[in-house]
Amino acid sequence: MHSSSRRLLAAVAVSTVVAVVGTACSSGSGSSGAKGADSGTFTVWDPYPQFTKDSAWTKLLDDCGGKAGVKIKRTGYDTSDLANKTLLAAQQGNSPDVLVVDNPVVSTLAEAGVLTTTDDNKLDTSKVDPNLLAAGQSDGKTYGTPIGANTLALYYNKSVLKEAGVDIASVKDWPSLTAALEKVKKAGKKGITFSAIGTEEGSFQFLPWFWGADAELTRLDSDQAVSALSLWKGWLDKGYAPNSVLNNTQTTSWQEFAGGDFAFAENGTWQLAGAEKAGFEYGVLPVPAAAGGSAAAPTGGEFVTLPVQDDTDRYTTSQKLATCLTSTQNLYDTDTTLSYVAPTTEVQDKQVAANAALQPWVEAVKKAKGRTSDNLGTQYPKISEQLWKAVQSALSGSKSPKDALTSAQDAAK
Repeated sequence: MHSSSRRLLAAVAVSTVVAVVGTACSSGSGSSGAKGADSGTFTVWDPYPQFTKDSAWTKLLDDCGGKAGVKIKRTGYDTSDLANKTLLAAQQGNSPDVLVVDNPVVSTLAEAGVLTTTDDNKLDTSKVDPNLLAAGQSDGKTYGTPIGANTLALYYNKSVLKEAGVDIASVKDWPSLTAALEKVKKAGKKGITFSAIGTEEGSFQFLPWFWGADAELTRLDSDQAVSALSLWKGWLDKGYAPNSVLNNTQTTSWQEFAGGDFAFAENGTWQLAGAEKAGFEYGVLPVPAAAGGSAAAPTGGEFVTLPVQDDTDRYTTSQKLATCLTSTQNLYDTDTTLSYVAPTTEVQDKQVAANAALQPWVEAVKKAKGRTSDNLGTQYPKISEQLWKAVQSALSGSKSPKDALTSAQDAAK
């Protein structure tokens, strides 16, 4: 077996572990890749099966195709399904021309030899915020450009905090947040809800606290990591957070907050529409770091990438399509549709000018960090699985935070 084939098979195994974080989607229908397309038709695969033929996204693809002088054959897949189909298509030499893929999967595809680098495909990433671009980098090479980003922050219910006598301006670090939760409980309301479920969603939600303690994913059992897990465990023990967090997805956690009794909820930009419909005044606060300031939260969102093709003459047109999709105006329109924060300062400023409520999200995204950053690449899914298992063990009381993270570190090795 060739080394490239071994890498692809290994990547298929890894990609089944990388789960979606965000809203759920139904699966898309099958489609041929570049090999099955004629010279005047270019294939695009994306993780947006919810978008129909008359959607703004599909119209944008057709418009970019028209400007490049080609027709677009587009297929939307469920995010987890998309990674596997991409790897299998690469094995068959039938990759799509343009691939829009969840950012943690980029390093998996890159390591498998599926993607071209920006040095090869000439995609311009000079305006992209470096912390967001890092999610698509591995071993010093960049494999695409982000189409937008979402991340996590704390939504808060203004009326609940007012009733409890909490000034949101006082919440600046972990001690002041815990003090606020104590006041909320004494006032007869509920403190904070989040997702600690035993999946990637649980790791995704724990990472702002983990990184906010200055912990590193290569050392799950550090004192900093233990302090972060102890914070969550302490909230459950004192009744500041409900035991339901052990089974909460980000959706069910949001439903708890939307009920109106919780002071805080950790959730993402994708809940903005729901927040407007919740029936109470809300605000958004970046997740505080242990000693103050904003913690780094993990980035969600997709990268526009150009897979490797046997027919290298197709790259020039593919680059035009990718450049069109990530132009300033198109980023603004697309990220508004997806409830994403744009990956460039220029477009972020336009978003905030149009909707001031996005300002705290822009601040959170500027502090955000890719889950596969720090050159973790395909190690991340293995580390993440041990992290969410540790969170589950500690919060359920089966192990202490320290013992849970020690076991996690041993297993991650």
